[in-house]
Amino acid sequence: QVQLVESGGGLVHPGGSLRLSCVSSRSVLSFSAVGWYRQVPEASSRELVATITRGDTIRYGDSVKGRFTISRDNLQNTLYLQMDNLKPDDTAVYYCHVDQGYSEYWGQGTQVTVSS
Repeated sequence: QVQLVESGGGLVHPGGSLRLSCVSSRSVLSFSAVGWYRQVPEASSRELVATITRGDTIRYGDSVKGRFTISRDNLQNTLYLQMDNLKPDDTAVYYCHVDQGYSEYWGQGTQVTVSS
């Protein structure tokens, strides 16, 4: 079992920034990929925000390219998501996700609200 603890969500004005953190109970390098997804209440599925593979291949969702940056600290077993120039459409619950290939785990989610 893997425990993922997220933090860093909150309320921010449009154009502002937030940094999300996700601490893993297992080495982040033990996973084939780690990343962030988000979901709004009316959506039936979670949207890809950003992922990074063990080999450092990074992928971003089209709506966040150029504004969000994913990174990880291998020594601290922590995944980060730096979110800049936030927009109201970024409002969602953000989930940390890790993939072992044969299993996957999700964090509990952290709310991000972008509003004036």
